[in-house]
Amino acid sequence: MPGYGSGVGGPGQMGMGHSDQQFIVMMIPHHDGAIAMADLALTRAKRPEIKELAKNIKVSQTRENAQMRAWYRQWFGKDVPSWGPGTGWGWQNGMGMGGGMGMGGGMGQMGGGTNLSALSAAPDFDRAFIEQMIPHHQMGVMMASMAQTNSQQPELRELQQAMVRVQSDEIQQMAQWYRSWYGTR
Repeated sequence: MPGYGSGVGGPGQMGMGHSDQQFIVMMIPHHDGAIAMADLALTRAKRPEIKELAKNIKVSQTRENAQMRAWYRQWFGKDVPSWGPGTGWGWQNGMGMGGGMGMGGGMGQMGGGTNLSALSAAPDFDRAFIEQMIPHHQMGVMMASMAQTNSQQPELRELQQAMVRVQSDEIQQMAQWYRSWYGTR
């Protein structure tokens, strides 16, 4: 198939399932970033609202990762490869998002500006959590929204729609808390 796995060309030139493969390979580590932030919040957050949100994020995104891994094995006959520089995977490769993910080693900068070190050391953890989780979720919403256009698998498209809906609701909730607690945003 022309373009399959090459990461070049527009959506019409990609092979069957390439965009689904790429979405799963990129979304799993993105979810892992949110799960790592949620783990921190479960121990560091002062407000029960943040702890409850963190618990929900951890449960839903862990479940979504397991589902995406199972689909990947079923559809592509192998385990999800690890993401990293030089692997040829990335939203910049044919998905029209530029670089922007900044995954690094997986524990430093993550998509949407997440920095776990800065978050864990933040003097006002709850505020820093919201300030990092909102752009992280915004990146996830953008990734899932864009991927729906080219998705070959109806069940993945349904999951992407659910991701957009849930994370958009969580963004609105966090923005409301931020205004209420800190008077801005």
